[in-house]
Amino acid sequence: MSKSFAVLPCNGLDKCAGCISREIALKLAEKSESEIICPVLYRVADARYNKIIQEKHLLVIDGCQTRCASKLASEKGLKVAQKITVTEEAKNRGVDIGEPLKPGEKELELVEMVAAALLKQPEVENAPESKAIFPEHFDYEVYKKDKFKFRVPKEGFYFNENDCWAYVSGKTARVGVGDYVQQSLSDIMFFTPPTVGTDVEQFGELGTVESGKAVFEVVSPVSGKVIAINEELSSAPELINMNPYEKAWIAEIELTDLESDKELLLDFEGYFKVLKRKVDEFHVK
Repeated sequence: MSKSFAVLPCNGLDKCAGCISREIALKLAEKSESEIICPVLYRVADARYNKIIQEKHLLVIDGCQTRCASKLASEKGLKVAQKITVTEEAKNRGVDIGEPLKPGEKELELVEMVAAALLKQPEVENAPESKAIFPEHFDYEVYKKDKFKFRVPKEGFYFNENDCWAYVSGKTARVGVGDYVQQSLSDIMFFTPPTVGTDVEQFGELGTVESGKAVFEVVSPVSGKVIAINEELSSAPELINMNPYEKAWIAEIELTDLESDKELLLDFEGYFKVLKRKVDEFHVK
């Protein structure tokens, strides 16, 4: 049986990236047994598509960083197997998307490349139910600098010097960013997640968070496979500002070599020293 998806595309047809999202969905339906979920109809009458979503791997195709399709999936509580963003796919392939709404030759080539890559990938499974247990609250040490407070959890966390953390439970780790990141970025407005099913190396990219100040690339403290992402951040990235250690985790990773990874990570005491040095030398204004 050929690989197929339930495809939830962007409906932003006022932008070329949104039109490309639609074309990718059509191409997948043409070349496989994939079925398209109309985002407009699904918002008001989802019963029509529930059976399709249950039977097929759900692929969300966002046009741009507004992530309309991801936000709809989050609102509906859907379990997403895979996500792509057209603007990111274009950037990765060196394609400059034009201004006209109707996709031109280079945009249609991008459609072919992305669809082919999706259909050639190993079968994507829905993210498995994790048996790992993650506490809802942690005990923190706080470092104060003027009006700023920087929290660091005291137990169970591993950190890299890129201010990203991993909390390990069994063979699974939740990964996120530290308080220093959210304080430095200020009001976080966008979250670009990694793709479920992607293999990530230690210190590899694991999505981005963005504010009006800068874009921060999440650097994975551990190596493994992305088995889940925090869908809540797609519609509420500001949760990272509220507390980046609890409900605002970025992704769950199925670990492949934790013992080797730990050789290059810091425990609470080691990272707390790094944090204090960074705050003192590069004080957040």
